[in-house]
Amino acid sequence: MKFLPAQLAFFLDNRSARKNVRVLLKLMLLFVALVLAFSVAFHVLMQAEGQEHSWLTGVYWTLTVMSTLGFGDITFHSDAGRLFSMLVLLSGVVFLLVLLPFTFIQFFYAPWMEAQRQLRAPRDLPLETQGHVILTRYDPVAISLIERLHLYKRPYFVVESELKRALELHDLGVPVVLGDLDDRETYRLLRAERAALVVAGGDDFLNTNIAFTVRGLTEKTPIVALARDPDSVDIMQLAGATHVVELATMLGRSLARRTLGGETRANVIARFDELVIAEAPVLGTPLVGKKLVETGLRQATGLSVVGLWQRGRFTPAAPDSVIEPSSVMVLAGTEEQLAKFDELCVIYNSPDEPVLILGGGRVGRSAASCLKERGVPYRIVEKNPSMIRDTDNYVLGSAADRTVLETAGIKMAPTAIITTNDDAANIYLTIYCRRLRPNMQVISRANLERNIPTLHRAGADLVMSYASMGADAIFNVLEKNEIFMVAEGLDVFRAEAPSAIVGRTLADSGIREETGCLVLAIETGGKMEVSPLPATLIAEGAELILIGTTDAEEKFMEEFVQRKR
Repeated sequence: MKFLPAQLAFFLDNRSARKNVRVLLKLMLLFVALVLAFSVAFHVLMQAEGQEHSWLTGVYWTLTVMSTLGFGDITFHSDAGRLFSMLVLLSGVVFLLVLLPFTFIQFFYAPWMEAQRQLRAPRDLPLETQGHVILTRYDPVAISLIERLHLYKRPYFVVESELKRALELHDLGVPVVLGDLDDRETYRLLRAERAALVVAGGDDFLNTNIAFTVRGLTEKTPIVALARDPDSVDIMQLAGATHVVELATMLGRSLARRTLGGETRANVIARFDELVIAEAPVLGTPLVGKKLVETGLRQATGLSVVGLWQRGRFTPAAPDSVIEPSSVMVLAGTEEQLAKFDELCVIYNSPDEPVLILGGGRVGRSAASCLKERGVPYRIVEKNPSMIRDTDNYVLGSAADRTVLETAGIKMAPTAIITTNDDAANIYLTIYCRRLRPNMQVISRANLERNIPTLHRAGADLVMSYASMGADAIFNVLEKNEIFMVAEGLDVFRAEAPSAIVGRTLADSGIREETGCLVLAIETGGKMEVSPLPATLIAEGAELILIGTTDAEEKFMEEFVQRKR
């Protein structure tokens, strides 16, 4: 009940609600006047019949007859009295059983319930709100981002323009604010001038409008806009977006970097100052069949083998880890160390047959562009003639047709990259390619995170999620490039050395044993030590660069880190 005054104030703040209340009050006054008039007529007729009753009895009789209760303790004996009783009864039926209930529901109850619904989706945030993230769309990218925001204790709010959808999000436990996405007042009430980030996740036209609207309110708040068309990047930047993310391009290039092909044995996938993270397939090299301790890679190159990918499953490196033909090593070190690795392995050339790209959309074309830069031959299978750009590298037809795939060269291709925007189709094509070529490398795109395990079970060696990559790119803007997704479910991240391990050696810190994370580098006083030895001392103020699965990262944050905001 303590919220009733606030609810009533919100209800009466609406002009239409105030008008409805006035109509209802007029109807109630009419009802009171009618009861009084009938009570006076009751007294006149009763006196004509020689009966005496009090004024309260007159009101009592009128209400019992109008409400159709009719107790029968007070009755008229004359025809005029009975005719009057019928008039009062019919008036009550019309007024109390039809007109008044309908008017009450139409002009008060329904608007009141609507006001109650709107209170569940507020239109503003408290004046003191700051450091929050504003999301203009609740989609797979936003859902993945929200998981990171929860992990790092970042407040966020989703803006929704439709009340029904806002209430659905509210019922799901999502902090939602009701407002028009193209209205400056919406962002003022969202305290955008004190927000840590605004994320525009709609189409290119809407994102441009959002960036321009927010920038008209504040010049300092960072704005991340997602761009689907490369031509929109400049427009969004002109509109005020501080960062424009082309997810299709990023995803395509990320998929292409994981392919077998060309001479470079290690593909760089991330950089943290001097630290380089790379992946290296081992197919066709003498490393196959050996244990990591037997390879002598650290002694020969200085690189650290962080772990092994095996058909979508990441295993942290251990001395007795066996390298399988389909394994992909995750390496960490410097550029010079990586060059030494390439010198050792460059003689073991990957197949020269074209890499197959199934799907010629934006992601597929971006993957092809990346392969072209590396000098790796490719062929794109596309069933839509309007999507074909270069007839020499395209095969027209459905990737679900075996004849089309054989024409494209699936019997000899080292890798198939599946890039369609339909997860069901991606699962189908993954199973199909794995059946046709059991030893082929299959890399697939996922649009929804829930389909990632299914794609792995279908036979994909590696899956990259559109949603996770988008969330990772946005979160990097928020955290100033402290996080990088190596692959789905595997992150490289920075963290200040927790006070609990300062002064201890890396071996004694317990980080790997307690969390599963591996320290790739330690930065102290602006100097970075890559691939630190177990005996390395962790100094106060040092920054750690770690790699680990999502669960391992969460354990590290919970058990070690007290982040400074």
